[in-house]
Amino acid sequence: MPQMGSDSKHGGHHIEMTAMELRIQGNRLFGARKYEDAIACYTKAIIKNPNTALFFTNRALCYLKLRQWEKAHQDCQRALDLDRSWVKGHFFIGQALLEQGLHDEAIAALKRAHDLAKEQKLNFGDDITSTLRFAKKRRWNVIEEKQMEREIELQTYLNRLIREDRDRQVEALKENNGMLDVDEKDDIHETCDKRISELNSLYAQLDERRKKRDVPDYLCGKISFEIMRDPVITPSGITYDKKDIMEHLQRVGHFDPVTRTDLTPDQLIPNFSLKEVIDNYLEENPWAEDY
Repeated sequence: MPQMGSDSKHGGHHIEMTAMELRIQGNRLFGARKYEDAIACYTKAIIKNPNTALFFTNRALCYLKLRQWEKAHQDCQRALDLDRSWVKGHFFIGQALLEQGLHDEAIAALKRAHDLAKEQKLNFGDDITSTLRFAKKRRWNVIEEKQMEREIELQTYLNRLIREDRDRQVEALKENNGMLDVDEKDDIHETCDKRISELNSLYAQLDERRKKRDVPDYLCGKISFEIMRDPVITPSGITYDKKDIMEHLQRVGHFDPVTRTDLTPDQLIPNFSLKEVIDNYLEENPWAEDY
């Protein structure tokens, strides 16, 4: 009987692993957090079978763990070239894009992953939706930081204008009178200080409003925890976002997720009063759209 090291035709198939066996070995190594070794296995599997999207997203996930965003991005792109409807391709590319600071592209990829997972009835738990929420939050924070920088610049500029105006008035007073009237000078300074104080108080209020940016719980759905767009109420008196509760009824079962009582789609009633409250809230707080 040939030895294991033999290149005999009979013994060869024991040594030569198939692409799927290499993938399984890669998965074991990934589970042990040996990402570099797992990459080596997935690479061998890709060489054997370069037309399997799964192998590329397996390797992409290792690159994500190693924070090698560009390589993860490339592997996901290759997976999507093979299969445009491959959910993990869109999901992982979304994560890579997010880490590269490409927020709009990341959100588009994550939305695609979310929609495809729904179409294909695949259960990713809250992984995709929570990453999408995080991406939207991060994009909003970047917009917010730029807005704050512009506000600080404007505040500094307006403060300077007020002081320059004060100095001009004092100078004009001196020229007109030939000498400086102390009372009038004090009045000018007092008016200037008051204007600066009012201006800075206005900006402080803006900052205070920004710190309080949390969507009230009663406006958020009990399933996705996001602000509701189409609130509906169940016979138990609990309000859900329509898309969330419909998805729950289709995928999980015909019962109210909170009270566990029987529930069918025809029992859902639009909550118009809450919808009005939400619409008004979003009008006054446009930042909440993406938060």
